[in-house]
Amino acid sequence: MRFCRRGSVGWKPLRETEQLSRAEYSASNAQRAARPPRKFWTVVWIGLVAGTLDIAENIIFNHFRGVTMKMIFQYIASGLIGMKSFSLGAESVALGVVIHYAIAMTWTVVFYLLSRKLLILTRQAAISGIVYGGVVYVIMNFIVLPLTSVPHAPRAMTVASRVSGVLALLFCIGLTISLLMREYAPPQ
Repeated sequence: MRFCRRGSVGWKPLRETEQLSRAEYSASNAQRAARPPRKFWTVVWIGLVAGTLDIAENIIFNHFRGVTMKMIFQYIASGLIGMKSFSLGAESVALGVVIHYAIAMTWTVVFYLLSRKLLILTRQAAISGIVYGGVVYVIMNFIVLPLTSVPHAPRAMTVASRVSGVLALLFCIGLTISLLMREYAPPQ
């Protein structure tokens, strides 16, 4: 029995010289099954882009406040290991980087899964992205952070810090994820 290769416009019969044997067909399917699906890598790439934009905004904003990159990542790590992160050095900085990107990946995967069920998320990507960024901000700041070991600020958060945090999640996380998802991983 002979099998046909899939053409660009659907299945079409192949000439005798182009037909695959059973062994060739099975081998090509095994190769395809062995590698992760393209969508997986697309979602990873989108998460890395969003996470990088978010942390870049954070680094730039905090630079003008005298906060170093090291302090930012140690602060992120303190959510898991508490005040000890500020005395660990490079280990806590690395942990902070891993935690930051894990959070960005999580929000990217959540959006991806939601966009498979709610098609409006990719059809109206700009609006959905802004709303999604707002939801991420609320969940992270009012649910997740209070449950972590992050040290509480000795004084109230400034308006500039609050606005920076909101805008970063609206544009760097929400909008970035939704626009890239619409372009590179649209629902089928």
